[in-house]
Amino acid sequence: MSDVPGESGIPQGLGGVLEPQVLEIPAANVRSSLAELENQASQVLNRLEYVKGAVEQQQQNPIPITPGFLQPDKKPTAEVLSTLETLISQLDVDEEPEFVLPPLDDAAQLAVITHSIASYLTSLDRQHLSRIVSKIVSDTNRWLSHMFRFMDCSTSYYRDSAECILYSVRLAIANRFPESVDNRLSQLQNATLYISENSSLFALQNTCRFIGLPVANIRTVPCNVITVARGTMDASELQKMIATDVEAGKVPLFVMADLGSSVCGEVDNLAVIRNVCNLSNVWLHCQGHCLAALAVTKGTLTGIKAIPDSMTLNLGNWLGMSGVPCVLMYKQIPTSMLTLFDVDPILSNRLTALSLWTIMQTMGVDAISERIFMAFDSCRQMHEMLSKIEGVKIWSKAPRQEAGKSFRALLNSPINYCILFESAIPVVVFQFDGTCAEKNAATNEVTASVGSEADVSVESQLPSDAVDSKTKDEPTSKSNISSYFDRLNGWLGQILLRDCSQLNLEIINHSLHGTCIRYSPFAPGYGELLPLSEVIESVGQFIEAQIEILLATVKHKARFNQLVAESPVLRLIELNDWAGLGSVHYVPEGWETLLTDQAKTELNRLNSALVEMLKAHDGAFSLGEGTDGLICVRFGMVTSETDVEELLDLVIQTGLKIQENSKILDTMSEILKKGIEAATMDLQREADEKLWQDGILRQVPLVGRVVNWWSPPIKESGVKGRSLNLTQGVVESTENIYKYHMQMTAKPNQLPGNKNPPTPLVQTPISADGGESLHSRNPSASSQLSSGQSVDRTVSTVQQQHPQQAQSNVIAGGDTTAPATTAALAQ
Repeated sequence: MSDVPGESGIPQGLGGVLEPQVLEIPAANVRSSLAELENQASQVLNRLEYVKGAVEQQQQNPIPITPGFLQPDKKPTAEVLSTLETLISQLDVDEEPEFVLPPLDDAAQLAVITHSIASYLTSLDRQHLSRIVSKIVSDTNRWLSHMFRFMDCSTSYYRDSAECILYSVRLAIANRFPESVDNRLSQLQNATLYISENSSLFALQNTCRFIGLPVANIRTVPCNVITVARGTMDASELQKMIATDVEAGKVPLFVMADLGSSVCGEVDNLAVIRNVCNLSNVWLHCQGHCLAALAVTKGTLTGIKAIPDSMTLNLGNWLGMSGVPCVLMYKQIPTSMLTLFDVDPILSNRLTALSLWTIMQTMGVDAISERIFMAFDSCRQMHEMLSKIEGVKIWSKAPRQEAGKSFRALLNSPINYCILFESAIPVVVFQFDGTCAEKNAATNEVTASVGSEADVSVESQLPSDAVDSKTKDEPTSKSNISSYFDRLNGWLGQILLRDCSQLNLEIINHSLHGTCIRYSPFAPGYGELLPLSEVIESVGQFIEAQIEILLATVKHKARFNQLVAESPVLRLIELNDWAGLGSVHYVPEGWETLLTDQAKTELNRLNSALVEMLKAHDGAFSLGEGTDGLICVRFGMVTSETDVEELLDLVIQTGLKIQENSKILDTMSEILKKGIEAATMDLQREADEKLWQDGILRQVPLVGRVVNWWSPPIKESGVKGRSLNLTQGVVESTENIYKYHMQMTAKPNQLPGNKNPPTPLVQTPISADGGESLHSRNPSASSQLSSGQSVDRTVSTVQQQHPQQAQSNVIAGGDTTAPATTAALAQ
């Protein structure tokens, strides 16, 4: 038996020994069983795929509480699947109902169904199953090796890329330490692993913990800082670190190169790193989306010596399908090393290739290549479109351009291994920067004019990093980037996520550049949704319109801050979560020195009423709250035609209007209070005078009747009531009301033939001492005035605002024969 494995990764002679012992199963039974399984699996997938339809009904029927112990009674299959649908469809309260699971095309559905078939195949006899797996893995290995130009290789299949890294490190260990197990374990503690600082350390750290290596053995290699190769692994630093570790008695074991899997899609120089690894006998592993470009090349691929020892093929993301395993392709090694870490050397991690075996035949090599090509081409189109928009900064690498050749023509021609990776970009990372050349002069002038204002925050003005075009292309640390620009980019990202859902966009927080927007077409469930050229063109027009709004907002912000600083009634409020023009707090003159708790409450009511009136005028205004708990007016995004002075003047005039209305209510309240006091004093005085005039005997119950019979009292000597005339500001006696049975007021423009009513016998003028108040102390005043209605000193307006408190003539006390339409003064 040969020690070198075949294409399936198992000894070649094994299948020949076991195959004659396999019992044949009737083909009709196999077809019937698989067809039934496929039918049932398809029905379940269809139910889960359209789980949104049941969301509204399930919101009323929450998930039943699962008992702690398994119930003895069995449940129907439909009930169990219904419970599963309920679990999947549970959404947060703030989220809108949507399809939770991505849609499946025919190939993706087949990939998911084959997982059920693979589980079903495990019930076969082991010898029979081994023959099936050998055939599936052999075919898949051969197809992948030809498609990705990795000849004489072996393949393994895992759940994700983290497991591929784990197994590749195991292969490096088996290749580097072929001695006995005891000797291998003793030397393993000195093994070192190398990774770029731009790559994620999580998977490699988890691998070290799983194998038993110290996490400190991981070496982070610095990246290049020059513009051409920025963000890629520095091969010279890698060589120095390896030499240093060798001198220190360490064993360089594993180097992981990144080909487009980082945030900005940087591609390490594979040829140079390959030479460094060859000099030190280090295992080179590659991962990244750029490896998918190997499947779309039609011409001859040169520089083939740069092939790594192993690489991860994330076909699930590249084909946009769920249920497709990650493939680890690696150079052939002896069987004893290959099966060193496998519990089952024959079937371990190979049966999962069934889903890939089925969809590769279903799609064909042309469809697979075309889908990957469309993903790369959409990135190139996005990069070209964004590079033409003023105000957009692209941080991902630009695709390599060949004069006179399109991307497809470049792939159909002979191409170098490294040039291929530089031409295919897997992601586009961009952000709004606001440092356009045309606007630098104007923004610098405005910034200089307001830079001396001590009370205006520098962060709220135009960012300090938008002043020098010479240094705008240099990367800066996160601490030097204005948080205001991060908020602007966050706003832009939210708008794009909402209105451009046909693109796979996400908002990221870059360690150097702050908040950015990232487009990546390589995502599960995105295979059939790749954007066409027309879609990208329309998205470009939409982005350009939003960038114009952002540029206008940045342009007007400095002027906005200056005008707010000069206003006596507006105060600038910094909100860390607001990306609009800014926010202000309206403070009437003289109130800053009276910021007690009650005064703050009144200011909040005033600003709340102000926002309500402004929102009725323009929806761009909204209510905010500062860090000190004071409510403020937030200004949204503006356009280039917006007049900032007019906006602020609108706020000030609306605030003054609310103040004036509140002042009138204060005056009326004070008049009512004074009127009640004056009426009470007059009535009390007249009652005392009447008592002395009539005598005490008239007040005794039985004696009073005799006295009144003997000497009847004067008919009009009764106590007169009092009415409050709000128009004239006097308290009047009510004899005219009782005489004419109506309220009558003298008119200035009376006709000659008409007579004015007689003047009341008693008239007591009153005045409001609290009429100079700037803002109402009445808690209901601001809320009632928020509708924007003005208040006059007329009786009708008072009745409208406080129908329970005032009428034109409000009566207090008086004879019991007063009309029923009158009312008493209310406190």
